Amino acid sequence: MTSTSTPPGLARFNDLAEQAALAALHEACASTEWARHVLAARPYATPDDLYAASDAAMAELTQADLAEAMAGHPPIGRPEPGDPASAREQRGMAGASEELKAEMLELNLAYQDRFGHVFLICATGRTGEQMRDALRERLGNAPEREREIVRTELGKINRIRLARLVEEDA
Repeated sequence: MTSTSTPPGLARFNDLAEQAALAALHEACASTEWARHVLAARPYATPDDLYAASDAAMAELTQADLAEAMAGHPPIGRPEPGDPASAREQRGMAGASEELKAEMLELNLAYQDRFGHVFLICATGRTGEQMRDALRERLGNAPEREREIVRTELGKINRIRLARLVEEDA
């Protein structure tokens, strides 16, 4: 049982059975290794402890683990049907013009050809134009540099999703 001073959503996460907690973590990040690391450090006293564990786990992911995590993210401009997190996070593309959507598709394909995976960016709070500009800029990165940017962006996404998980009311 967790302390009564632990925020209710975090206490609920701490108290989940292992499989239910793994499923909840998998909703935040598709990396099995990341979820195992975060799960192993339960219980968490504060949300910041959870976020720190997430960051530490992210730093330890191999390239294969990162690829697994990225596979859980649809391309920018094409949120996964029926996935409210994907639609919410990509809200900046919702009102984009057909021209911008077409350009994003073209840029996404060029990025995937160059790097072998989807363009990953923490889209929360960004406009379609900001995401397009970031994609254009990052197309010129060296693969090693881009991998580290992807790791950072994925960490930001994970923190947002974990915050939503532990802040939800019962």
